[in-house]
Amino acid sequence: ELIKDELRYTGMILFPEHHMSHAASAFYASPFQKAAFLTMDGVGEWSTTSYGIGDGNKLEMLADIYFPHSLGLLYSAFTYYTGFRVNSGEYKVMGLAPYGEPKYKELIYEHLIDVKEDGSYKMNMDYFDYSVGLTMTNQKFNNLFRGPPRKPESELTQKEMDLACSIQEVTEEIVLKMAKYLKKTGMKYLCLAGGVALNCVANGKLLRSGLFDDIWIQPAAGDAGGAVGCALFTWYQYLENQRKADDKSDFMQGAYLGPEFQNGSIESFLKKNDYSYQTLNDEELPEKIADLIANEKVIGWFQGRMEFGPRALGSRTIIGDARSSEMQKTMNLKIKYRESFRPFAPSVRAENISDYFEIDRESPYMLLVANVQKDKQVAMSEEQNSYFGLEKLNLVRSEVPAITHVDYSARIQSVNRKTNSRYHEMLTKFNDKYGCPVIVN
Repeated sequence: ELIKDELRYTGMILFPEHHMSHAASAFYASPFQKAAFLTMDGVGEWSTTSYGIGDGNKLEMLADIYFPHSLGLLYSAFTYYTGFRVNSGEYKVMGLAPYGEPKYKELIYEHLIDVKEDGSYKMNMDYFDYSVGLTMTNQKFNNLFRGPPRKPESELTQKEMDLACSIQEVTEEIVLKMAKYLKKTGMKYLCLAGGVALNCVANGKLLRSGLFDDIWIQPAAGDAGGAVGCALFTWYQYLENQRKADDKSDFMQGAYLGPEFQNGSIESFLKKNDYSYQTLNDEELPEKIADLIANEKVIGWFQGRMEFGPRALGSRTIIGDARSSEMQKTMNLKIKYRESFRPFAPSVRAENISDYFEIDRESPYMLLVANVQKDKQVAMSEEQNSYFGLEKLNLVRSEVPAITHVDYSARIQSVNRKTNSRYHEMLTKFNDKYGCPVIVN
């Protein structure tokens, strides 16, 4: 009632369920007319994992798994135990995984989670405290992995890298088992949402498995995307509006759905604060930026409508030269103030994605990881191959070392002329002048 008083709103209020909102954000925004959907996160109301089928303007939920059994919370427990922040540090665990070996995988399957062939699972709650307290894990968990959680900001050891590698592999295996089971729906396509769908390493493996002809992941797969899901659910399922998809183009418009700032207001801000500036028109801009990047300058790139979701996609981003072996270090330590082991992502012209990466389709939302093409890789010597942990960090592994992770992978954003012409134009100019269609984003 309070809401209605404050908003002076007298109409009806709908409350789509949390996982139904995730499912709607995945399917209705996807390019597919018919598809299976899978949503996985920490918890929303009581569901933690759900799946079903979308067809035209209708969604049908087939089954779900309930709290406290949660793949998202299992991953978060390892985020906590390895000394990172729950609900924001999961990317760090994923980025750390390639430095380790999956030494703890058997322990995880033996003690923490029981996984069935169809991908459904049950967790052993003796090891976790998240259902009753504010911490994720308990003493029994500590005993299993021989020690207390790492203190945040303390030095990373091989143990954390091996734990990260282990939980990452378990997650990938569960996602693949579920996807295999969903093949039984007879659908050619699969849509994903929920926080676990931001695990782009698992997504890349799922795509390469060939289980489905194509997969599509909601770019705001976390809870922010629930807002889009609620709106789409109401429009299609509740109001029964028609939906026509062509199986090729999605409805997110490149995820450039945020606010845009006009030159006039930017200029008056600069004047008011007495900042020095120079104005370039759209003809001059691409070459000027391309030259600055080639001179190993780091650029703050701010143009067009802001991205919706957790990824910088060429509207609000920091860019640099992917060919520079120093760029990752410079950006991590001086600009982003973040851990040195974390990889940077490339932006690549959509036309050139397969020239540089082992992927046969676009990846506009940076939700797929693939390897750098073999002919662009630099082979490691026997000595280098024997390096452990963070010793692997500063080796030049490819023609574009700043975006090549220790396992030769990259989290790719492909840039399409249709959705972001100014960014695409700049990449084209950089490619024409310097022979490389890839930059650090």
